Amino acid sequence: MSDSKRKPRRPLRRSSALGAIALGAALAATLFLSPPGTAQGAPPAREAAGPQGQTSLRAADPSVLRVGSTYVGVQSTGGGIVVRQASSTDGLATAPARQVWADSRGRGEVWAPEIVMDGGRYYIYFTAGVGAAHRMFVISSASPDSGYGAETQLALPDGKWAIDGTLFTFEGQRWFVWSGWAGDTNVEQNLYIARMSSPTQPTGARYVISQPRESWERVVGNPFINESPEAIKDPNGQLHIAYSANGSWSEQYCLADLRLRKGGDPTYVWDWYKSNGCLFGSNRATMMAGWDPTLHVNGPGHHTFVLLHGDINTSPPAGPRFPSMYHAVAKGTPYSWANRHWYTGTFVWWGDTTYSRANVPGPTSDRGWSLKFFE
Repeated sequence: MSDSKRKPRRPLRRSSALGAIALGAALAATLFLSPPGTAQGAPPAREAAGPQGQTSLRAADPSVLRVGSTYVGVQSTGGGIVVRQASSTDGLATAPARQVWADSRGRGEVWAPEIVMDGGRYYIYFTAGVGAAHRMFVISSASPDSGYGAETQLALPDGKWAIDGTLFTFEGQRWFVWSGWAGDTNVEQNLYIARMSSPTQPTGARYVISQPRESWERVVGNPFINESPEAIKDPNGQLHIAYSANGSWSEQYCLADLRLRKGGDPTYVWDWYKSNGCLFGSNRATMMAGWDPTLHVNGPGHHTFVLLHGDINTSPPAGPRFPSMYHAVAKGTPYSWANRHWYTGTFVWWGDTTYSRANVPGPTSDRGWSLKFFE
């Protein structure tokens, strides 16, 4: 969103307690945190979180991955970026913050750093700029919390306003996904994808994969927003992009899902099927049927799937709950960017879920895995 709307950043949403009932006895035995070192890259058990998962870190836009038994999180702080390491997701909030980059060149506002591993090296992608000048940058190091060099601007196709970018590899191809403008004015924020020939080199064109055109993602706008994309792979091997919709300055902020059809082309917008409502949000009117609103937080948004090495190829199987983090505002607290905290939560895959659509090319529905998030 524009800098006038988009200040500190949005709250992550955590899914409601609906799953506690919906999962039922059939999944009760499998809803667990697996020991480290499994084939699926399951994390070690988490320590008890604060009230409803709220950490002591008053901040937005968590990005966390796991390396062995260590959790690595990255955060923007004023004109810089810090990295924290801890033995649990809950422990990140109180872990020492080590600055790895400072804005010595006057790049401007620094938003939503994303930490990624590729080829054993760490890459932190972040947004910097002012107003219409926001663009994506990257720094890299062999160590998670030291040794990063100067920032490099990503030469994203078309060179337009771009935020919230992240790298992932799907079926042997690197991809970069981000939120941006179609042109040079702030009409709406769409999700775009482009191929990468290396962790720092885009190649080819950009392709739009989602626009905020559904009624439930247009409750709060000016502009209307799709942002904070996060990739993950489901138990059927299909690619998902979970993203945030509605303005982050509103309690209507929520998480939704894009699912690529089996065998689909990630660059073809009509091969992507969108959830029919929010999957993690605090307002019942915008939730997808069968998904309940949150009980303890408002406006959950910009989230991170806590995966081994941050690699979607270590995405969890069906059954177990896996850790996630997101930002949100506690219910009973005035909703504002200043009141956002990092929260710990969990998510599970939810099968046999139909996403439907109308008046577009191709099949009008697609059935497969979806996601449920838990506070």
